Amino acid sequence: MALIFDRGGSIVSGGFVQFLFTDHTLDTGRRELRRGDTAIPVQPLVFDLLTYLLQNHERVVSKDDLLRAVWGGRIVAESTLGTHINAARKAIGDSGEQQRLIRTISRKGLRFVGEVRSRQENDEPTQHGGSQSQLSRPALPPTDRPGIAVLPFDNMSGDAEQEYFSDGISEDLIAALSKLRWFFVIARNSSFSYKGKPVHLKQISEDLGVGYVVEGSVRKAGERVRITAQLNDVTTGSHIWAQRYDRKLADVFAVQDEIVDAIVAAIEPQLYVAENFRTRRKPPQSLDAWGLVMRAMSHFWCMTKDDNLAAQQLAEQAIAVDPNYAQALAILGVSHIFGVQMGWEAAATGTPIAGRAALAAVRADGEDPWAHFALAMVYSYTASLEDTLAEYETTLRLNPHFPLAQASYALVLAWGGRGRESAAAANRAIQLSPRDPFSAIYYAVAGYAAYVQRDYGEAIRLLRESIRQRNDFVAAYRVITAAAGMASDTDLASSMLKEFQRLHPNVSLAWIQSWLPVRDPGEREHFLEGLRRAGLE
Repeated sequence: MALIFDRGGSIVSGGFVQFLFTDHTLDTGRRELRRGDTAIPVQPLVFDLLTYLLQNHERVVSKDDLLRAVWGGRIVAESTLGTHINAARKAIGDSGEQQRLIRTISRKGLRFVGEVRSRQENDEPTQHGGSQSQLSRPALPPTDRPGIAVLPFDNMSGDAEQEYFSDGISEDLIAALSKLRWFFVIARNSSFSYKGKPVHLKQISEDLGVGYVVEGSVRKAGERVRITAQLNDVTTGSHIWAQRYDRKLADVFAVQDEIVDAIVAAIEPQLYVAENFRTRRKPPQSLDAWGLVMRAMSHFWCMTKDDNLAAQQLAEQAIAVDPNYAQALAILGVSHIFGVQMGWEAAATGTPIAGRAALAAVRADGEDPWAHFALAMVYSYTASLEDTLAEYETTLRLNPHFPLAQASYALVLAWGGRGRESAAAANRAIQLSPRDPFSAIYYAVAGYAAYVQRDYGEAIRLLRESIRQRNDFVAAYRVITAAAGMASDTDLASSMLKEFQRLHPNVSLAWIQSWLPVRDPGEREHFLEGLRRAGLE
């Protein structure tokens, strides 16, 4: 559901809207801002701020209006508000000096002064990257275990720089609960898609297919921290459990364990009593190292070249503080191999760094799923198919609720020609994180799994969905081009090849053949044949 607001900041929309201004389009359904055909990355709160200004362009909106609509009534620092306004201006080619589109009205507030047109989701949709259908997300199948989502904890410190700390508490709780086989835990990216938004818990329950939601807040002051946590049964609207913790910062990891224990006890008391399971992991020796890793994680999930580099630098700083911190070593390894996959780093330099970091992470903590994930990613390029799959299976045994690992595992299965198993793993990644900003990756892998099974129509459908969500994702264009070629859909093959070549200039069949990591010889030729039939030379 799109976040469309009334004048008081309440959500009123029953559908999606496209706002058109200058040469930009802001699409509330896709949560996407474009300049022409180019997607412009914006942070979620910046996107919501722009949406609110565009919808209310006929009037001046006050600071209180923005805080109520975009921050859910929370008080934030003037610097935080100013930073987000500047980011909104920059995203649309404006600035505080020019104020061509977003104008500051002295002592009153802001107004969007550019010409704005809008259209509803049932109007003729704009096409991007070739013809494509507007597909809805698949219905979420029920799970046989209690479904639970941990929302980002609110930062109550009054300092935007402390946001990483409250986010880190939430991330650790998700990771801890994910190790408990009794729960179906929604992945981090889907839970964090609600960060800073006034969305009713009932809506979150319906979006994510869960019966329980954990929410809370963190206030860090000096050497002490106050953490509040609350477990909600969204099917009945009741609060099951709530607690406040006032502790020294050094005790923050013990508080996390207490919160997890309390959630387990509240939802599954008979299992808790029977097994008295505590999900302990090796904490870092220094809270500073933990903070650096939480900052690194926030950058990694942005999945841009600059953010990936920032994640590497922060992970290196954490390792300098604590050389045996497994998660820091793992993030360093994953970010380097991801850079290689995206073409941001040369394989000759990035892969050895990733390999050393991943092996060190596993040695430091053999029970850390991120450590094994890093090693599995390295193995996918350096080891046998059997060793690679075994490492992914270890990762998923340690954390079955890890959608990026599920999708990566699915991809390697497809490389080995195991299309049916690949499809099952890719679909599980989508189920684990149905609101994930990066589910375009999961749909692309599912599309490739269908391609391996020679179901070209299904492959095209899934890859259209991947492109709909992220129209700059080159891997989706690569596979849909091959699928269209094998399906003898010459019009689609031609249009998708054109988009593929736009995103990957100078690509050739020879380059694909040298790069293609597909292990099964028959599948290598199958993929190359699809591209050949589509017209790639």
